[in-house]
Amino acid sequence: MTTTTNPPLHLRTAALADLPAIAAMLADDVLGASREHAADLSIYENAWRQMQAQGGNQVLVAVLGQEVVGCLQLVFIPGLARQGALRAQIEGVRVASAHRGQDIGERMFAFAIELARAAGCRLVQLTTDKRRTAAHRFYERLGFEATHEGMKLELDAAA
Repeated sequence: MTTTTNPPLHLRTAALADLPAIAAMLADDVLGASREHAADLSIYENAWRQMQAQGGNQVLVAVLGQEVVGCLQLVFIPGLARQGALRAQIEGVRVASAHRGQDIGERMFAFAIELARAAGCRLVQLTTDKRRTAAHRFYERLGFEATHEGMKLELDAAA
């Protein structure tokens, strides 16, 4: 999908060559800085290979000129709940700090939601860190509702 608004933004499925920019965006905020290691691309390349092997799992990027300025992961999840509904999970949403406030996030979400709709999804869901209050306002503006309380259990990778 290409939009011709100013700035011209191209939305597409990510390629392996986009991985350095994606890793840098994941690390480019106060939360990501402590949990990401953008300098070690091998960990991201390993995850990339696993995602490519799994159907219904993709990373989308927003590109201005030759620069990757936004990303998100879109995963289609088949399930039994909701009468066997297919759902779309959105994860890892980032817009490069120098390009925030330019409607890039809105355009990425519109693209992802259209892909979900075309795939037959009946629900689009996401999780967001409770500390990301600006993100909460953004998602609510897009029509998302905080209907559930999410919970996580971090596992030690060495175990």
